[in-house]
Amino acid sequence: MWNRKKVLLSSLFLLLSLTGFSQQRAGTVDVFMGVDFNYRDIFWNGRVYDLLINLTPGFKWNMGNRWELAAQALIPTVNQYGDRYKNVRLNMAVLSKQAAIGQHWKMKVTGGLFDSERYGLDWKNMFVLNRWLALTAQMGLTGHCSMAAGWEASTMERITAQVGTEVYLHRWNTQLTVRGGRYIYGDYGVVGEGFRHFKHASVGVYVSYSDKGKEDAGFKVVMMLPPYKRQTRKVNIRPASNFRLTYSVEADGYANRTYMTDPEQNERTGWFDRDLLPWGQNLMEPDFITKENNR
Repeated sequence: MWNRKKVLLSSLFLLLSLTGFSQQRAGTVDVFMGVDFNYRDIFWNGRVYDLLINLTPGFKWNMGNRWELAAQALIPTVNQYGDRYKNVRLNMAVLSKQAAIGQHWKMKVTGGLFDSERYGLDWKNMFVLNRWLALTAQMGLTGHCSMAAGWEASTMERITAQVGTEVYLHRWNTQLTVRGGRYIYGDYGVVGEGFRHFKHASVGVYVSYSDKGKEDAGFKVVMMLPPYKRQTRKVNIRPASNFRLTYSVEADGYANRTYMTDPEQNERTGWFDRDLLPWGQNLMEPDFITKENNR
């Protein structure tokens, strides 16, 4: 186990030394606000649904050469989930680096506090085979970390990994994905997704299987939020880039569970910057048009 950890840490350290390609002007800071909406259908308490709604203020600092520092907090506004979810707390604080190797391989290395109450190191990869086919791989070394009910943390010893393939049908702006591997609660599973991308919105369905949670299915909706025309200043104050909604038939929070390493990560924009070896939905017309303010 320790040898595998050393190989992962050494690989991540080597990749962090890679330089990136051109990107948005370095030194800009984005301050944004979003909403985290959760619900569950239970019947023992006399309610049809329990709701948990959090405001999610956050920021991103573009440090140059595709280095980025980002953080996000959770501020409960409606809480029917119980005392564990009543506190204002830090949900994410990460430092990330993106890079491309040649004309086919792009990667992202991230360290810090992720969502799903995990912290550690994460390495995401995509290898573009051609215009419609790509391979993906993700590996993480994480531990539990939560500020919901005081400070809770475990050692960083859980290894997760996923490999998969993505197919993009440009004629219909449809993306098909299959990934499988080991997830954050130690289960093994596979997930298949199909997304249809529209202007400023994406709608998808998924099916999954886990050796612990068994079969599941559901749908996802990703809506990109206006304004769609933005000016780039040193400090930009805006809404969150998107709102995500996921519905699961089984509502098992411990099967095929992953973490996110970006406060605005979503299935429409994927893991990487739009201009880092564009592929798939990144070849569509952009959701946001930015104009640099020279004043």
